[in-house]
Amino acid sequence: MLYRTLGSGEHALNVSVVAFGTLSVAPGQMHARIEPDAATETMLAALDSGINLFDTAPGYGDGEAERRLGAALRASGRPREAYLVATKAGGPTLTPEEIFADCDASLNRLGLDVIDLYQIHWHKRVVPIAESVDAMTELVRRGKARHIGLCNSGPNDIADATSRGAAIVSDQVVYNLLSRAAEFALVPCCLRSRIGVLCYSPLAQGLLTGRYRSGDELPPDRARSRHFVGTRPSSRHGEPGCEPAVFAAVEAIRGIAHDAGLSMADLATAWLLHQPGVSSVLVGASRPDQVRANACAVDIRLSDEVLRRLDATTATVKSAMGPNLDMWQGAADSRVR
Repeated sequence: MLYRTLGSGEHALNVSVVAFGTLSVAPGQMHARIEPDAATETMLAALDSGINLFDTAPGYGDGEAERRLGAALRASGRPREAYLVATKAGGPTLTPEEIFADCDASLNRLGLDVIDLYQIHWHKRVVPIAESVDAMTELVRRGKARHIGLCNSGPNDIADATSRGAAIVSDQVVYNLLSRAAEFALVPCCLRSRIGVLCYSPLAQGLLTGRYRSGDELPPDRARSRHFVGTRPSSRHGEPGCEPAVFAAVEAIRGIAHDAGLSMADLATAWLLHQPGVSSVLVGASRPDQVRANACAVDIRLSDEVLRRLDATTATVKSAMGPNLDMWQGAADSRVR
Protein backbone atom coordinates (compact mmCIF):
# COMPACT_ATOMS: atom_id res chain seq x y z
CA MET A 1 0.00 0.00 0.00
CA LEU A 2 1.07 3.57 -0.62
CA TYR A 3 0.26 6.51 1.65
CA ARG A 4 -0.14 10.23 1.09
CA THR A 5 -0.34 13.08 3.59
CA LEU A 6 -3.35 15.17 4.54
CA GLY A 7 -2.55 18.25 6.57
CA SER A 8 0.87 19.19 7.87
CA GLY A 9 3.00 19.04 10.97
CA GLU A 10 3.16 16.38 13.63
CA HIS A 11 -0.60 15.75 13.50
CA ALA A 12 -0.78 15.17 9.72
CA LEU A 13 -2.71 12.13 8.54
CA ASN A 14 -0.88 9.56 6.43
CA VAL A 15 -3.75 8.03 4.49
CA SER A 16 -3.73 4.97 2.26
CA VAL A 17 -4.20 5.96 -1.38
CA VAL A 18 -6.98 3.39 -1.57
CA ALA A 19 -9.56 3.96 1.18
CA PHE A 20 -12.61 1.95 2.20
CA GLY A 21 -16.02 3.55 1.68
CA THR A 22 -18.54 2.04 4.07
CA LEU A 23 -21.65 2.76 1.99
CA SER A 24 -21.11 -0.76 0.65
CA VAL A 25 -21.61 -2.33 4.10
CA ALA A 26 -24.63 -0.27 5.10
CA PRO A 27 -28.00 -2.05 4.98
CA GLY A 28 -30.60 -0.29 2.89
CA GLN A 29 -28.02 1.24 0.60
CA MET A 30 -25.98 -0.33 -2.20
CA HIS A 31 -25.71 -3.77 -0.60
CA ALA A 32 -28.91 -4.23 1.37
CA ARG A 33 -28.40 -7.92 2.13
CA ILE A 34 -24.89 -7.85 3.60
CA GLU A 35 -24.88 -9.33 7.10
CA PRO A 36 -22.87 -7.85 10.00
CA ASP A 37 -20.37 -10.73 10.05
CA ALA A 38 -19.73 -10.37 6.32
CA ALA A 39 -19.27 -6.62 6.74
CA THR A 40 -16.74 -7.20 9.53
CA GLU A 41 -14.84 -9.77 7.49
CA THR A 42 -14.65 -7.40 4.54
CA MET A 43 -13.36 -4.49 6.60
CA LEU A 44 -10.79 -6.71 8.31
CA ALA A 45 -9.58 -7.70 4.84
CA ALA A 46 -9.16 -3.99 4.08
CA LEU A 47 -6.93 -3.57 7.13
CA ASP A 48 -4.93 -6.65 6.14
CA SER A 49 -4.43 -5.11 2.68
CA GLY A 50 -2.86 -1.98 4.16
CA ILE A 51 -5.93 0.24 3.88
CA ASN A 52 -6.01 2.52 6.91
CA LEU A 53 -8.62 5.14 5.96
CA PHE A 54 -12.29 4.25 6.47
CA ASP A 55 -14.91 6.74 5.36
CA THR A 56 -18.46 6.61 6.71
CA ALA A 57 -21.43 8.85 7.50
CA PRO A 58 -24.50 8.87 9.77
CA GLY A 59 -26.70 8.74 6.69
CA TYR A 60 -25.35 5.38 5.55
CA GLY A 61 -27.98 2.92 6.76
CA ASP A 62 -29.29 5.35 9.39
CA GLY A 63 -26.09 5.07 11.42
CA GLU A 64 -25.59 1.33 10.89
CA ALA A 65 -22.46 1.82 8.77
CA GLU A 66 -20.82 3.68 11.66
CA ARG A 67 -21.86 0.96 14.10
CA ARG A 68 -20.56 -1.80 11.82
CA LEU A 69 -17.30 0.04 11.22
CA GLY A 70 -16.74 0.52 14.95
CA ALA A 71 -17.45 -3.16 15.60
CA ALA A 72 -15.02 -4.26 12.88
CA LEU A 73 -12.23 -2.02 14.15
CA ARG A 74 -12.66 -3.36 17.67
CA ALA A 75 -12.69 -6.93 16.37
CA SER A 76 -9.40 -6.29 14.57
CA GLY A 77 -7.55 -5.94 17.89
CA ARG A 78 -5.33 -3.33 16.28
CA PRO A 79 -4.06 -0.26 18.14
CA ARG A 80 -5.93 2.99 17.56
CA GLU A 81 -3.09 4.48 15.54
CA ALA A 82 -3.39 1.67 12.96
CA TYR A 83 -6.51 3.12 11.36
CA LEU A 84 -8.10 6.46 10.51
CA VAL A 85 -11.83 7.10 10.64
CA ALA A 86 -13.51 9.78 8.56
CA THR A 87 -17.17 10.56 9.12
CA LYS A 88 -19.46 13.47 8.44
CA ALA A 89 -21.82 16.04 9.88
CA GLY A 90 -24.89 15.79 7.71
CA GLY A 91 -27.82 17.25 9.59
CA PRO A 92 -30.51 19.44 8.00
CA THR A 93 -29.04 22.81 9.00
CA LEU A 94 -25.40 22.34 10.08
CA THR A 95 -25.73 24.91 12.85
CA PRO A 96 -23.01 24.66 15.51
CA GLU A 97 -25.41 23.07 17.99
CA GLU A 98 -26.43 20.47 15.44
CA ILE A 99 -22.82 19.70 14.55
CA PHE A 100 -21.86 19.21 18.20
CA ALA A 101 -24.76 16.78 18.65
CA ASP A 102 -23.98 14.96 15.40
CA CYS A 103 -20.35 14.50 16.43
CA ASP A 104 -21.27 13.03 19.81
CA ALA A 105 -23.77 10.66 18.17
CA SER A 106 -21.16 9.48 15.65
CA LEU A 107 -18.55 8.93 18.35
CA ASN A 108 -21.06 6.87 20.29
CA ARG A 109 -21.97 4.70 17.29
CA LEU A 110 -18.31 4.24 16.35
CA GLY A 111 -17.22 3.57 19.92
CA LEU A 112 -14.36 6.05 19.57
CA ASP A 113 -13.07 9.01 21.55
CA VAL A 114 -11.94 11.04 18.53
CA ILE A 115 -12.75 11.26 14.81
CA ASP A 116 -9.64 11.56 12.65
CA LEU A 117 -11.31 13.47 9.81
CA TYR A 118 -14.65 15.19 10.43
CA GLN A 119 -16.30 16.40 7.24
CA ILE A 120 -19.29 18.52 6.22
CA HIS A 121 -21.33 16.12 4.09
CA TRP A 122 -23.27 18.59 1.92
CA HIS A 123 -23.35 22.33 2.63
CA LYS A 124 -27.06 22.92 3.39
CA ARG A 125 -26.91 26.71 2.83
CA VAL A 126 -29.01 27.37 5.92
CA VAL A 127 -26.13 28.97 7.81
CA PRO A 128 -22.86 30.24 6.31
CA ILE A 129 -20.38 27.41 5.83
CA ALA A 130 -17.81 29.39 7.83
CA GLU A 131 -20.05 29.08 10.91
CA SER A 132 -20.29 25.32 10.46
CA VAL A 133 -16.52 25.11 10.06
CA ASP A 134 -16.03 27.23 13.18
CA ALA A 135 -18.00 24.60 15.10
CA MET A 136 -15.83 21.85 13.69
CA THR A 137 -12.72 23.81 14.65
CA GLU A 138 -14.12 23.94 18.18
CA LEU A 139 -14.49 20.14 18.09
CA VAL A 140 -10.79 19.90 17.20
CA ARG A 141 -9.99 22.17 20.15
CA ARG A 142 -12.05 19.92 22.42
CA GLY A 143 -10.19 16.84 21.22
CA LYS A 144 -13.22 15.21 19.58
CA ALA A 145 -11.85 15.58 16.04
CA ARG A 146 -8.33 15.75 14.69
CA HIS A 147 -8.85 17.37 11.28
CA ILE A 148 -11.58 19.10 9.28
CA GLY A 149 -12.63 18.16 5.77
CA LEU A 150 -15.35 19.04 3.29
CA CYS A 151 -17.47 16.77 1.15
CA ASN A 152 -19.21 17.90 -2.05
CA SER A 153 -17.77 21.41 -1.88
CA GLY A 154 -16.60 23.49 -4.81
CA PRO A 155 -14.07 26.35 -5.01
CA ASN A 156 -16.52 29.00 -3.77
CA ASP A 157 -17.45 26.98 -0.71
CA ILE A 158 -13.78 26.26 -0.02
CA ALA A 159 -13.04 29.98 -0.12
CA ASP A 160 -15.90 30.69 2.30
CA ALA A 161 -14.97 27.78 4.57
CA THR A 162 -11.38 28.97 4.92
CA SER A 163 -12.20 32.68 5.15
CA ARG A 164 -11.63 32.72 8.91
CA GLY A 165 -8.43 30.74 8.81
CA ALA A 166 -9.82 27.23 9.32
CA ALA A 167 -7.43 24.43 8.39
CA ILE A 168 -9.29 22.34 5.81
CA VAL A 169 -7.25 19.27 4.81
CA SER A 170 -9.53 17.54 2.29
CA ASP A 171 -12.52 17.78 -0.02
CA GLN A 172 -14.38 14.63 -1.01
CA VAL A 173 -16.05 14.76 -4.43
CA VAL A 174 -17.25 12.56 -7.26
CA TYR A 175 -14.29 12.00 -9.58
CA ASN A 176 -13.82 9.28 -12.17
CA LEU A 177 -13.13 8.81 -15.87
CA LEU A 178 -16.74 9.69 -16.73
CA SER A 179 -17.12 12.47 -14.12
CA ARG A 180 -14.22 14.87 -14.59
CA ALA A 181 -15.85 18.10 -13.44
CA ALA A 182 -13.28 18.37 -10.65
CA GLU A 183 -10.57 19.09 -13.22
CA PHE A 184 -12.06 22.43 -14.34
CA ALA A 185 -11.62 24.45 -11.14
CA LEU A 186 -11.71 22.28 -8.03
CA VAL A 187 -8.43 20.40 -8.42
CA PRO A 188 -6.45 23.60 -9.22
CA CYS A 189 -8.07 25.24 -6.17
CA CYS A 190 -7.17 22.32 -3.93
CA LEU A 191 -3.60 22.23 -5.23
CA ARG A 192 -3.18 25.94 -4.47
CA SER A 193 -4.65 25.52 -0.99
CA ARG A 194 -2.88 22.23 -0.22
CA ILE A 195 -6.20 20.47 0.23
CA GLY A 196 -6.24 16.78 -0.63
CA VAL A 197 -8.88 15.46 -3.02
CA LEU A 198 -10.71 12.32 -1.86
CA CYS A 199 -12.49 10.64 -4.77
CA TYR A 200 -15.76 8.80 -4.35
CA SER A 201 -17.71 6.85 -6.97
CA PRO A 202 -14.47 5.89 -8.77
CA LEU A 203 -16.32 3.33 -10.92
CA ALA A 204 -19.22 5.66 -11.78
CA GLN A 205 -21.76 3.45 -10.00
CA GLY A 206 -20.74 0.42 -12.02
CA LEU A 207 -20.41 1.99 -15.47
CA LEU A 208 -16.63 1.63 -15.38
CA THR A 209 -16.79 -2.08 -14.56
CA GLY A 210 -18.07 -2.70 -18.10
CA ARG A 211 -21.14 -4.46 -16.74
CA TYR A 212 -23.59 -2.21 -18.60
CA ARG A 213 -23.77 -1.44 -22.32
CA SER A 214 -26.78 0.90 -22.29
CA GLY A 215 -28.67 3.06 -19.86
CA ASP A 216 -31.64 0.71 -20.01
CA GLU A 217 -29.59 -2.04 -18.34
CA LEU A 218 -28.91 -0.06 -15.16
CA PRO A 219 -31.16 -0.14 -12.10
CA PRO A 220 -33.23 3.09 -12.03
CA ASP A 221 -31.42 4.47 -8.98
CA ARG A 222 -28.10 4.22 -10.83
CA ALA A 223 -29.38 5.86 -14.02
CA ARG A 224 -30.30 9.18 -12.45
CA SER A 225 -27.01 11.08 -12.76
CA ARG A 226 -26.52 13.81 -15.36
CA HIS A 227 -24.94 11.25 -17.66
CA PHE A 228 -28.46 10.01 -18.41
CA VAL A 229 -31.45 11.71 -19.96
CA GLY A 230 -33.42 13.64 -17.36
CA THR A 231 -36.68 11.82 -18.08
CA ARG A 232 -35.45 8.57 -16.54
CA PRO A 233 -37.11 7.42 -13.29
CA SER A 234 -35.64 9.00 -10.13
CA SER A 235 -33.84 11.65 -12.20
CA ARG A 236 -34.18 15.26 -11.07
CA HIS A 237 -31.59 17.18 -13.07
CA GLY A 238 -33.78 17.96 -16.09
CA GLU A 239 -30.87 17.84 -18.55
CA PRO A 240 -30.57 15.92 -21.84
CA GLY A 241 -27.66 13.82 -20.59
CA CYS A 242 -25.02 12.38 -22.89
CA GLU A 243 -25.78 8.67 -23.00
CA PRO A 244 -24.40 7.93 -26.51
CA ALA A 245 -21.08 9.58 -25.60
CA VAL A 246 -20.96 7.80 -22.24
CA PHE A 247 -21.40 4.32 -23.66
CA ALA A 248 -19.06 5.04 -26.58
CA ALA A 249 -16.45 5.99 -23.96
CA VAL A 250 -17.19 2.85 -21.93
CA GLU A 251 -16.57 0.66 -24.99
CA ALA A 252 -13.34 2.51 -25.80
CA ILE A 253 -12.16 2.12 -22.19
CA ARG A 254 -12.96 -1.58 -22.44
CA GLY A 255 -10.56 -1.82 -25.38
CA ILE A 256 -7.83 0.17 -23.62
CA ALA A 257 -8.14 -2.07 -20.56
CA HIS A 258 -7.87 -5.16 -22.76
CA ASP A 259 -4.74 -3.81 -24.46
CA ALA A 260 -3.20 -3.06 -21.04
CA GLY A 261 -4.07 -6.48 -19.64
CA LEU A 262 -6.23 -4.96 -16.91
CA SER A 263 -9.82 -5.12 -15.81
CA MET A 264 -11.80 -1.95 -16.46
CA ALA A 265 -12.22 -1.41 -12.73
CA ASP A 266 -8.48 -1.66 -12.07
CA LEU A 267 -7.75 0.68 -14.95
CA ALA A 268 -10.27 3.26 -13.71
CA THR A 269 -8.94 3.19 -10.14
CA ALA A 270 -5.32 3.35 -11.27
CA TRP A 271 -6.11 6.30 -13.55
CA LEU A 272 -7.37 8.29 -10.56
CA LEU A 273 -4.19 7.55 -8.63
CA HIS A 274 -2.23 9.12 -11.48
CA GLN A 275 -4.16 12.43 -11.34
CA PRO A 276 -2.77 15.60 -9.73
CA GLY A 277 -4.15 16.48 -6.33
CA VAL A 278 -5.68 13.09 -5.58
CA SER A 279 -4.85 11.92 -2.05
CA SER A 280 -7.03 8.82 -1.84
CA VAL A 281 -9.67 6.91 -3.81
CA LEU A 282 -12.65 5.60 -1.85
CA VAL A 283 -13.70 2.15 -3.00
CA GLY A 284 -16.51 0.00 -1.71
CA ALA A 285 -16.64 -3.76 -1.31
CA SER A 286 -18.98 -6.33 0.16
CA ARG A 287 -16.58 -9.30 0.10
CA PRO A 288 -12.95 -9.74 1.17
CA ASP A 289 -11.82 -10.75 -2.33
CA GLN A 290 -13.24 -7.51 -3.72
CA VAL A 291 -11.38 -5.33 -1.27
CA ARG A 292 -8.12 -7.22 -1.86
CA ALA A 293 -8.52 -6.67 -5.61
CA ASN A 294 -9.20 -2.97 -5.05
CA ALA A 295 -6.03 -2.59 -2.99
CA CYS A 296 -3.92 -3.99 -5.83
CA ALA A 297 -4.59 -0.87 -7.92
CA VAL A 298 -1.72 0.86 -6.10
CA ASP A 299 0.75 -1.39 -7.94
CA ILE A 300 -0.48 -0.46 -11.41
CA ARG A 301 1.66 1.97 -13.40
CA LEU A 302 -0.01 3.37 -16.48
CA SER A 303 2.12 4.48 -19.41
CA ASP A 304 1.91 7.99 -20.83
CA GLU A 305 0.29 6.50 -23.92
CA VAL A 306 -2.46 4.80 -21.92
CA LEU A 307 -3.09 8.00 -19.98
CA ARG A 308 -3.27 9.96 -23.23
CA ARG A 309 -5.75 7.49 -24.73
CA LEU A 310 -7.96 7.62 -21.64
CA ASP A 311 -7.93 11.41 -21.66
CA ALA A 312 -8.89 11.55 -25.34
CA THR A 313 -11.51 8.81 -24.98
CA THR A 314 -13.38 10.61 -22.22
CA ALA A 315 -12.92 14.20 -23.42
CA THR A 316 -16.34 14.34 -25.11
CA VAL A 317 -18.10 13.25 -21.92
CA LYS A 318 -16.04 15.69 -19.87
CA SER A 319 -17.08 18.54 -22.15
CA ALA A 320 -20.74 17.51 -22.17
CA MET A 321 -20.91 17.19 -18.38
CA GLY A 322 -19.09 20.49 -17.85
CA PRO A 323 -17.78 21.95 -14.58
CA ASN A 324 -20.89 21.26 -12.46
CA LEU A 325 -19.66 19.05 -9.61
CA ASP A 326 -23.17 17.90 -8.67
CA MET A 327 -23.78 14.69 -10.58
CA TRP A 328 -27.49 14.62 -9.76
CA GLN A 329 -28.75 18.20 -10.14
CA GLY A 330 -28.42 20.66 -12.99
CA ALA A 331 -26.16 23.69 -12.92
CA ALA A 332 -28.92 26.09 -11.86
CA ASP A 333 -29.72 24.00 -8.79
CA SER A 334 -26.27 22.56 -8.13
CA ARG A 335 -25.52 21.93 -4.47
CA VAL A 336 -21.77 22.15 -5.12
CA ARG A 337 -20.45 25.67 -5.69
